[in-house]
Amino acid sequence: MTANEDQEMELEALRSIYEGDECFRELSPVSFQYRIGENGDPKAFLIEISWPETYPQTAPVISMDAFFNNAIPSAIKQSILNKLMEEVEVNLGTSMTYTIFEYAKDNKELFMENQPVNTGTAQNNCISPAHSDVAQQSKKKEKKEQLTKTQKRKLADKTGLYRALHAILSVLLFSAICVY
Repeated sequence: MTANEDQEMELEALRSIYEGDECFRELSPVSFQYRIGENGDPKAFLIEISWPETYPQTAPVISMDAFFNNAIPSAIKQSILNKLMEEVEVNLGTSMTYTIFEYAKDNKELFMENQPVNTGTAQNNCISPAHSDVAQQSKKKEKKEQLTKTQKRKLADKTGLYRALHAILSVLLFSAICVY
């Protein structure tokens, strides 16, 4: 099997496996991202894997240069990349993108054990006076305006819903009268 055939089969498998998975993103037919961890998790990180032309006989390019990873110190990123490359060496010659993503998911805590937990969250926990004003305004906007029956009828009439319901009811009443 040629490298292109292997890539096509792996691409199809990845699309099938990760269909509906919000963590997975196909950037191109040969480049993929996977978010390890939940949104808002300070220990979450993003892995990008790109296939060279001769993949899987040659190693994929693994990157953590995405903006998502800016809060992670470069030493931790390099450590994660080194561990992922060890996994690549074990799987060289086989389709391994899924394996690498799963390996990263399984070892997330180990990879991120030295990552400070409060990185990037200090600002989110502070409430400034401007922030509290915005919160109060949003609470005021949450109340829905109560419409009168006439207003509802006019709104429904504008959308044609009132006429459609009236026509359906007329047909139903007419057919009920004809049956009796």
